[in-house]
Amino acid sequence: MRTALASIPDGAVVIVALSGGADSLALAAATAFEARSRGMQVTSATIDHGLQDESADAAASAAAKAEALGIRSRVERVQVAGSDAGTEAAARDARYPALRRIAAEERAAAVLLGHTLDDQAETVLLGLARGSGAASLQGMAPRREDEDGTVWLRPMLGVRRATTEAFCAASDLEPWHDPHNREHRFARVRVRENVMPVLEAELGPGIAEALARTAEQLREDAEAFDEIIHETIEDIVEHAEAGISVSVAALAANPAALRNRIIRLVAHSEFGASLTRTQTLEVARLVTDWSGQGPIDLPGCSAARVGGRVVFTARQ
Repeated sequence: MRTALASIPDGAVVIVALSGGADSLALAAATAFEARSRGMQVTSATIDHGLQDESADAAASAAAKAEALGIRSRVERVQVAGSDAGTEAAARDARYPALRRIAAEERAAAVLLGHTLDDQAETVLLGLARGSGAASLQGMAPRREDEDGTVWLRPMLGVRRATTEAFCAASDLEPWHDPHNREHRFARVRVRENVMPVLEAELGPGIAEALARTAEQLREDAEAFDEIIHETIEDIVEHAEAGISVSVAALAANPAALRNRIIRLVAHSEFGASLTRTQTLEVARLVTDWSGQGPIDLPGCSAARVGGRVVFTARQ
């Protein structure tokens, strides 16, 4: 906890995302304790998604617990829109903009999130099930800064959920138990209650820690790759009419892993497109298996080989 807050200057404002559950309640208490010695101002932000009949009461209770810890509290009600990705994703899509807005209004140095090592392990398993590559196995970063300057910190990624529950019990803090955390229609709940216990029983203890270590190692690799990619892109990318182009020879000279990352990064940075594995490989074939094939339709853009370059163009 202290290490995570070391980058925040004394006297700064921090936001604690407080659901009222054991994890966020333990985080709020620990942050309040640390803030006292550093003159930091702590505000809790409780987001009421309105997904349950008693959600307003739960949000008010969380705010009251924050006030009892000496923390100024804020409660925000958000509208959760329908989503093809499901209720969890829709709630997340509503929650993070609200937290970002609160952080801006409070001029906060960071928003603290109460994700634990168990949450990290579950995230890695869900990413593995999606099969979307190393990026999805990196889990949640301990620190992330958005383009608008919002800083997100997860100080408890090394802490087990059982520890936060024990802390709350020892501190006479009564956490809220979200009914959604027992509903097996949510994939994360099934991983938590069905998959993880089986893995622990069949493979031995320490599975959660091993998954969290895997995420950390993959993030380190990804950071190294990103540095290489950005250095490489400066030399091989040129702006083209209504788009951007990449040297075929330079792409061909790179290993497949680096080539595919460059393709994905170019599409995302220029057009906001997130390419699937299949789409990425189809673009790569313009370099490695060129036989005169025509343009490839991608989300928001198309890719075509023109002479010695792969040209990405915005779709009309």
